[in-house]
Amino acid sequence: MRIDPIARLAGTPEYTEFPTVDELTTRFRQLADAHADIASMRRIGTSRLGEPLYCLTITGGPAHAIVFASVHPNEPVGNLTALHLAESVCGDAELRDALNYTWHIIPCIDPDGTRLNEGWFGGPFDRGHYARHFYRPAPDEQVEWTFPFEYKKAYFDRMLPETLALMRLIDDTKPAFMCSLHNGELGGIYYYLSRPVPELYETLHAIPASLGLPLDTGEPEAPYVERFAPAIFHMIRTTDAYDFMERLGLDPETRESGDSSAAYADKYGTLTLVTEVPYWAHPDINDQTETTDRYSDVLRRRAAGLAHLSAELIDTLDAVAPDISGDSPFLRATKAFAPGIARTAAQDEARAADPENDRPATVAERFGCADLVHCFRLRYGGMLLRALDGELAMGNGTPAIRAQHARMAALNSEWHAEARKTTPTEAIPIGKLVGVQYGAILAAASAAGREAQREA
Repeated sequence: MRIDPIARLAGTPEYTEFPTVDELTTRFRQLADAHADIASMRRIGTSRLGEPLYCLTITGGPAHAIVFASVHPNEPVGNLTALHLAESVCGDAELRDALNYTWHIIPCIDPDGTRLNEGWFGGPFDRGHYARHFYRPAPDEQVEWTFPFEYKKAYFDRMLPETLALMRLIDDTKPAFMCSLHNGELGGIYYYLSRPVPELYETLHAIPASLGLPLDTGEPEAPYVERFAPAIFHMIRTTDAYDFMERLGLDPETRESGDSSAAYADKYGTLTLVTEVPYWAHPDINDQTETTDRYSDVLRRRAAGLAHLSAELIDTLDAVAPDISGDSPFLRATKAFAPGIARTAAQDEARAADPENDRPATVAERFGCADLVHCFRLRYGGMLLRALDGELAMGNGTPAIRAQHARMAALNSEWHAEARKTTPTEAIPIGKLVGVQYGAILAAASAAGREAQREA
């Protein structure tokens, strides 16, 4: 029996906030207890701070599917998607039989980082409040990007305990289907697949359209990704990132992280899906109208904005460095991202010099490039401010730290005011975002199952 993902979206709850780690764990335990005949919770690992990592297994067909949330802890839409999926599979025998998988659903793979974002989970859902309570780990502290990697001169084997737990689960189950749950911030819907699946594209486009949400057809998240269809891309691959920087004459070994979960699961023939949904939408994000701006100039403007931001962050870090008393995750992340932003600016400058980019930019490209500067300012300016908050909270209010805290607070207010000019005042209903991810999981899992049957 074929699943109609769009028909099943009507059952998505109208969520109004994101659950904390403790609330999410409780909901999953209750679900396992209520469906003990088919579902069980088990511990699959331990976080860096000693938090148990749990997985809900729902017994079904012979093929295995893995779904995991909070891969990036500032992206909690997936926590609710994981919960809604678990509730649906447990409570709907017809759906369970039609999909014919044994499901392994991890509600939160990075509880330590997720707890550092809980300050904004209850709203208000505007960019300023989000940024002021934002945390995103340094690249080498991200579960998604700390899988083993060896390519040319690059080598990475500093796997996190959370990554190792996920690796064991992948190796034990050899999943036919896997979904790493992510979300963006402002824009439209876009997808990543670990391989082309043309039969899926129409459905993946139709799911957000049925909920009145736009596709994101502007600047892709990474300039080297292969585009399968509008807003549907080949999974970001570290090998491609390395080759891209090498072609631009930049040093590819500056990347300090490893490979992705999708790359690790490739050896089992796993179809991996990522569905990126935004908190806020904007009509320009899928406007393909050509502008009078050259795309090369749009890239140069973005490069200038990112280079300026990097310099501001680095100047602040340098000014307080002699007085810093701790090594908070906020500080580690800012130290990693500040030079990384400068490298992105250098990439944009190199791309702007490419003759193929001397063409009219679309409205979507112009908007996407401009908003990335807003996004990074709010994210990383807010995170650095949190690092300085921590120093002041410990009583370490040296003149340098107080001065830089005041300066960063003023900059953050200025950056938020500028971003508000291009940001809608109301967030997208959370239930719609969950619906897109849930529908995409049903569609992609069904497609992976059909592929397996054809190959059998």
